[in-house]
Amino acid sequence: MIQLSTKRRIAVALVAALALAGGATPAYAAPATGGDVPRHLDVLDLHGAAKDARDRSFNIFFDAGAWHGYSLPPASDASTGFAGPFVHSLKGGQWTGDRFARLALREAGRDLALAPDASHAGPGYLVRSYTAPGLAVRQTLFFPDSWRALVKIELTATAGRSLELAVEGSVLPTQGARLDAAGGTVTQRFDGSESQLLTTLLAGADAARASRAGSGYRIALDRPLRLEPGRTATLFVAQALRYDARSEVPPGTDPEAAWKANRARWAGYLKYADAQHLAGVPDATARHVALKAVETLLGNWRAARGDLRHDGVVPSYSNPDFNGFWAWDSWKHAAALAHFAPDLARDQMRTMFDYQGADGMVPDCVFLDKADDNWRDTKPPLATWATLEIYRATGDKAFLAEMYDKLVRYHRWWFQARDHDGNGLAEFGSTDGTRIAAAWESGMDNAVRFDAAKMLENGKGAWSLDQESVDLNAYLYREKADLAEIAGVLGKAQDRAMWRKEADTLGRAIGARMFDAAAGYFFDARLGSRELVRVYGPEGWTPLWAGLADAAQARGVTRVMLDPDRFATTMPFPTLARNDPRFSPVKGYWRGPVWMDQAYFGVAALRRYGYAREADAMASRLVLNAQGLAAQAPMYENYDPLTGRGYQSRNFSWSAASYLLLMQPQGAARSPRAAE
Repeated sequence: MIQLSTKRRIAVALVAALALAGGATPAYAAPATGGDVPRHLDVLDLHGAAKDARDRSFNIFFDAGAWHGYSLPPASDASTGFAGPFVHSLKGGQWTGDRFARLALREAGRDLALAPDASHAGPGYLVRSYTAPGLAVRQTLFFPDSWRALVKIELTATAGRSLELAVEGSVLPTQGARLDAAGGTVTQRFDGSESQLLTTLLAGADAARASRAGSGYRIALDRPLRLEPGRTATLFVAQALRYDARSEVPPGTDPEAAWKANRARWAGYLKYADAQHLAGVPDATARHVALKAVETLLGNWRAARGDLRHDGVVPSYSNPDFNGFWAWDSWKHAAALAHFAPDLARDQMRTMFDYQGADGMVPDCVFLDKADDNWRDTKPPLATWATLEIYRATGDKAFLAEMYDKLVRYHRWWFQARDHDGNGLAEFGSTDGTRIAAAWESGMDNAVRFDAAKMLENGKGAWSLDQESVDLNAYLYREKADLAEIAGVLGKAQDRAMWRKEADTLGRAIGARMFDAAAGYFFDARLGSRELVRVYGPEGWTPLWAGLADAAQARGVTRVMLDPDRFATTMPFPTLARNDPRFSPVKGYWRGPVWMDQAYFGVAALRRYGYAREADAMASRLVLNAQGLAAQAPMYENYDPLTGRGYQSRNFSWSAASYLLLMQPQGAARSPRAAE
């Protein structure tokens, strides 16, 4: 009989088995829920079962950059194991199985039934427990790295007994899956793909045998498992995903170090989340929201695979369109990640600049297959801001040096390719001359301010809208100011002076061209005339966020922002003023709903100009009036400003990033022009 009560005795054998299967084992410390306080458990509801291969109607657990994820089965499901896997890298994301690590136990020739006891989503793991007379069983799923998921199976008996044990998995037939079983490993292949899933029961060398079983597989121990009274026997099931099995070999993992590293990593995340505070919001609520934001960002973390050369964060695994990295999203993700996952923040920046064009342009988005990358447009220039946020959080001067020339090239590109009349004020545009791509470049795809815009050709592969956008130029002003700061850190005194001069020139041009004193607001400007595009949207407070407005301009903008008939709604700072006849708070996309990045910029704008009390009031509304945010509801792509209900994509990364940035201390940052 197999004796597993002495854990260290089989450690070497487990490592050897995993190396053969492309997997690894965790350390042996149990991830007990008792180690986490209740507020850390079930922050998101991770129960669900796929109705079909593409079902994303419930939340999925990913971690460590893995491209495959799992869920807890529905509460009514009494069977063991976990729902999944969902393979995000397969055909845009598909469920390839509906159950992983289901247990089959027999004793004295009879099946042993397990009654469900508890099921939880902890920080960095899923855990399920079961009981039978005289027996307790626990299964814990976690990711030791981006390649594999591990399920730790722990069995504790009150008296000595011998059990026949097997693990089973169910494969969805719609995937064109092919199963091969050899030794203790099952290999799952997919039509039209080089990806493979390898599933292994780890219980010592040559101690298990794998076989196909109907629409799934079964991996059984060769001999009965002997349980000693009061001692815990431990086995592991590994499921490793190779995106391209022709070239990828998952690295080995030390079994003792894997779980310890996972726990240490998550302890850092918890320490960060538990330190968050926001005026006007109970600390328990702020910390719950912070942890949910951390879990959301890490749930969308994907490792370098295929043509993606660095790790990054996808906008939302819940949306089938979002299985790559987007530029504008990336800058916001990185700025938030800098405070608790700085290595990922740095890679998030690198993964976009890996594809920077010879002319300095950064593509809109990049994918596992670079043939899918979008070069029709880029996204608003917030890369320098994000890079500087990383430096401020980490003090990593080498990263500034690494990024500086790339950021300069990207910044200069805007004025080379998107300044139609050469007056130093840029426009959004596209490389293919289409208005839709130009609107995408703004990030505010269907914003009302672009309804009457037309396209103008600047040169080969370079087109502009016929309006100079105030947010674009405010971002470019902020880039110049931030490049000046970076140049100073790097000891580039001449560059620092140049950037400061350019920032001052651009800031005054924006104020003179785009501020309407009678309205007290900033607007886009139509090319070839003095006409302003008088639409009240979040672009109007971007100059305050950037710090280029003078005190009188800031007072006017603040009055507009705090007007309940315009932007001070139940959930404040919608993307179109409430009193605009085109205001559409539910289905408007960028014509009324609240997008958290623009709301964060609005709060930061108020804080920058000394309106701290007003900023705190608006920030607390953004937290307290978002439906379900303080409970288990996921973070949404946008919100109804009148009710706080979330819409569009669930588990949206830049909403999570924005909530975290909302809680960052702002210090005494004031615009140099605020006192003018």
